[in-house]
Amino acid sequence: MIVIKTERDIELMRISGRITAGAMEAARRACKPGITTAELDKIIHDYILSHGAKPSFLGYAGFPGSACISVNDELIHGIPDGRKIETGDIVTVDVGACYKGMHTDMADTFVTEHSPEIAKKLYEVTKESFYKGLANMKAGNRLGDVSAAIQEHIEKAGFFVVKKYVGHGVGYELHEDPSVPNYGTAGRGVRLQKGMTLAVEPMVNERCEDVKILANGWTVVPALGGYSAHYENTVLITDGEPELLTKL
Repeated sequence: MIVIKTERDIELMRISGRITAGAMEAARRACKPGITTAELDKIIHDYILSHGAKPSFLGYAGFPGSACISVNDELIHGIPDGRKIETGDIVTVDVGACYKGMHTDMADTFVTEHSPEIAKKLYEVTKESFYKGLANMKAGNRLGDVSAAIQEHIEKAGFFVVKKYVGHGVGYELHEDPSVPNYGTAGRGVRLQKGMTLAVEPMVNERCEDVKILANGWTVVPALGGYSAHYENTVLITDGEPELLTKL
């Protein structure tokens, strides 16, 4: 069931979204060669707690970290550990915060000047595809309008949409209805309504759409190797332009 948020819900989600975005920015500033993914996770954890919220991911279905931190070919669900970030790595951070019962969710991939050009291009296309979808997130449109715009942009650039994992509603729970695929047909799917809050998250591979899960039971990587990128924001459907809730 899709839950339409009240004005109070939305105001709490704005606060939650600022905390989530602040945690992401703290991770971005700290993400330099030599730091471990566990140290990044602690920075995120401490930031969220210090702002009166709780990490949405910690303990979720047994996940051991406050953020998913995925490096290079790791697409999603990287477990923070003693791995050190190296010069040229690309690092994806996926984080959520829960403030007074309301969740928001956000992901970004950190790419530096030392990263390979293909990784930079992959990230650019992934982020652009989110905004192509965002342009269609208006009350009265269909969810397929969003999904199709994301897919078209990614595939036109020669990259691959990961179809096994999708975006989702978010708010009272970290994952709510509806599912938000990054592929689809315009004019089909759920009709968007004012008060819907959706986590839209293109997940893109360099070489193939197929993925596999590593032995840890969590971390997802492309079946044929290559780089992966992930970009996500929590979005509110309004009477006019959509509102990004995960922003400072």
